[in-house]
Amino acid sequence: MQNIYLSIVLAPLAAAIIAGLFGKVIGRSGAHWVTIMGVALSTVLATFVFQQVIVEDAPVYDAALYTWGIVDGIRFEIGFRIDELSATMMLVVSFVSLMVHIYTVGYMHDDPGYQRFFSYISLFTFGMLMLVMANNFLQLFFGWEMVGLVSYLLIGFWFDRESAIQANLKAFLVNRVGDFGFLLGIAAVLMYFDTLHYATVFAAAPEKANTVIQIWPGLDWSLMSVICILLFIGAMGKSAQVPLHVWLPDSMEGPTPISALIHAATMVTAGIFMVARMSPLYELSETALSVIIVIGAITAFFMGLLGIVQNDIKRVVAYSTLSQLGYMTVALGASAYAAGMFHLVTHAFFKALLFLAAGSVIIAMHHDQDIRNMGGLRKYLPITWMTSLIGSLALIGFPGFSGFFSKDAIIEAVHHSHLPGSEFAYICVLGGVFVTAFYSFRMYFLVFHGKERMDEHTREHLHETPAVVTVPLMLLAMPSVIIGWPYVESVLFGGYFGESITVLPAHDVLGEMGKGFHSVPGFVAHGLMAAPFWLAMSGVALAWFFYLKRPDIPEAISRWFRILHRLLLNNYGFDILYQRLFAGGTRGMGSALWRFGDIGFIDGLVVNGSARTVERFSAIARHMQSGLLYHYAFVMIIGVLLLLFVFGSGLRELALGLLG
Repeated sequence: MQNIYLSIVLAPLAAAIIAGLFGKVIGRSGAHWVTIMGVALSTVLATFVFQQVIVEDAPVYDAALYTWGIVDGIRFEIGFRIDELSATMMLVVSFVSLMVHIYTVGYMHDDPGYQRFFSYISLFTFGMLMLVMANNFLQLFFGWEMVGLVSYLLIGFWFDRESAIQANLKAFLVNRVGDFGFLLGIAAVLMYFDTLHYATVFAAAPEKANTVIQIWPGLDWSLMSVICILLFIGAMGKSAQVPLHVWLPDSMEGPTPISALIHAATMVTAGIFMVARMSPLYELSETALSVIIVIGAITAFFMGLLGIVQNDIKRVVAYSTLSQLGYMTVALGASAYAAGMFHLVTHAFFKALLFLAAGSVIIAMHHDQDIRNMGGLRKYLPITWMTSLIGSLALIGFPGFSGFFSKDAIIEAVHHSHLPGSEFAYICVLGGVFVTAFYSFRMYFLVFHGKERMDEHTREHLHETPAVVTVPLMLLAMPSVIIGWPYVESVLFGGYFGESITVLPAHDVLGEMGKGFHSVPGFVAHGLMAAPFWLAMSGVALAWFFYLKRPDIPEAISRWFRILHRLLLNNYGFDILYQRLFAGGTRGMGSALWRFGDIGFIDGLVVNGSARTVERFSAIARHMQSGLLYHYAFVMIIGVLLLLFVFGSGLRELALGLLG
């Protein structure tokens, strides 16, 4: 099996190297064929591993491939841990990546950086697989930084655009903040556990549950709370949680395929996966769980509100991603790790579908992304219209669609939780249902229904996108509908994840929910009578009324509540705050250090000051070099007299000392 695991991660890496280094030799078709075949091989093998681990209940594989280094007796290794959690993520990552690779053939067809793009997305797949298959913190951090690096390259793929360069720099800097906390958390694990191996750390964690440390003298901190919160700071950056969320909407500057691959289905869920993987640690800190549930709730509701005012089709989906990541985070905070991972999987399919459908619309609209210039596209793009409807229904949690099973499970889990902050979180996730339905169908109605608002030239050339674009849409639409039905019972209540996720009895909210579960149809029937369903339908109905029947009302509301509307457009002022306080403050501090430190002290006092001192002394000294003989004779006589005086005084003191 080790060879199979190696093949899963190395096939995309080999393809990335070939496409990147030999792209000009193999050509455009060669680049997409070698990367598609590499990722297809990973997908096939990941499906086999999934079958072995999930269906046939194969034992957990946990072994080191090689030792990277030994420092003071501590081994730093590269290895794999293949269990229910990693097997699920391997299949999701490889399958979504494969769909994106195929879709990219059509979307990037005329781009001059064609081979480079395929190399990047294949390299990203390698990094993500290394992350989810890791059995230690070192390899986790390697994969974590690898996907961050490739994300930076892909967001700024069109490097001739100033906006793209600003966006990838923003993503890089914001993630450095999160990664700093993440690295400190890993360092704390190494410091107190003397190992980075997952299984060893998890086994020793209960013994350190009551360990107290002092970061500042006189102030006690729980070791587990410190480690868990530091690790979660990394997740806040990677999974775009408030206040480290600001990079993700701007990342839409990259090509649409990477929006689907990185910022919907895979990279942004790395933080969710990491917390679920670290569940044996998080279960020992209710403080950390409360922090997680509150941060997730704020992200779920307030980021959803921002989607209401967006007019760029990709940014609407981006804010939807932020909100859904908040739901997953809330589930983690409520110790409903299985529900959070379930939503991660369902969201991967329907959000990748929505991003790729948005890309199909953009292609048809000749790269116009403003939904105010669309309308009536249903008759021109029938496949894109239908798949977008499926994705939207899954997103709002319509009963029977995949998103319904996972989202309703999260809402109920939070309702059963007794952790501090759970009541606030329940209100937020419940309100988020209405908001999600409203902004999702606002976009859907404005794009596919109502009056046609595009220019005449665009209208004349509207047609469905090629099969290389629509086939991935249809393939992603199928799991967006059906994936919840066969797995809802086993994932939420049947121990699907086995021992890969740990939940203490006091936190087992899914176990409490399972007491009332009887069947999947019963789960759906209950959903039809529950508050989330009616809130979602209210959001859909209001969006239909506002944007198809009375479009004058939203315009009037935006005028009446101009300040609130501007606040939402400006992302609650986060960008302005960071730009002025952090970026501006850092630049101001750098300017002051340059002015007073570099110019004032170093150049002015040390370098130039020394030179000026020597110059002034020389200006005085050179007056003594007149060239006249009697001047030199006079100086010599004065010197001899001084020597005689000093020498004579010395002899006198010596004689007195001898006689005395």
